[in-house]
Amino acid sequence: MRLEGKTAIVTGAGSGFGAGIARKFAAEGAQVMVADINSTAAEAIAAEIGGIARRVDVASAESVAEMAATATHAFGAVDILVNNAGVTHLPTPLEEVSEADFDRVFAVNCKAVYLTARALVPAMKIRRAGSILNVASTAGLSPRPRLNWYNASKGWMITATKAMAVELAPAGVRVNAICPVAGETPLLKSFLGEDTPEVRAKFLSTIPIGRFSTPEDMGNAACFLCSDEAAMITGVALEVDGGRCI
Repeated sequence: MRLEGKTAIVTGAGSGFGAGIARKFAAEGAQVMVADINSTAAEAIAAEIGGIARRVDVASAESVAEMAATATHAFGAVDILVNNAGVTHLPTPLEEVSEADFDRVFAVNCKAVYLTARALVPAMKIRRAGSILNVASTAGLSPRPRLNWYNASKGWMITATKAMAVELAPAGVRVNAICPVAGETPLLKSFLGEDTPEVRAKFLSTIPIGRFSTPEDMGNAACFLCSDEAAMITGVALEVDGGRCI
């Protein structure tokens, strides 16, 4: 029970990596708010793990503030924040990505980190305790062609993680990131462009361990970094990628 007595918000937790993180946190004793723009999916995971569900649009200041207020009211305080919600654009030459797709990627992948920090960091600083985990990507470390602006958004997230870690360390708040390779999530088809056995085989050939990341992989890494076992770890971008970035 590595998170016993802890409370957590996990965004984008209705499916994929976020659901894996929420399940692991609950299994390790945490009270979890399952936050997702898809309220039906959030409610299903929350019912499964004994958590609470909350619909949130992480790109909306009002929606994020309401999520934070609801969690604080329900839990008393929020110990852990996981910024997992994310989107991508389809593989496209960089100059052909629409402005609407660009804006959406940066609103969900970048602005959301700012909005959740604005809503939750002040209380963490008062309590002099807290852990924030940003779910970045190998795309922010080893970018691939035709996903240019998605790559850039995840690179931004990694830099934001390190900057937040330096600033918040004196206040007792740790900030880390995990960098998964592609996995069996709703975004997989968007990353690949087309999901065929041939495309999968080509992508898997770039991962030394030979498989995609799983929600369980992300849950295990997130649990460690957000637990007291990682009390001396802040500002890292942990590659959970089967060797993809080597």
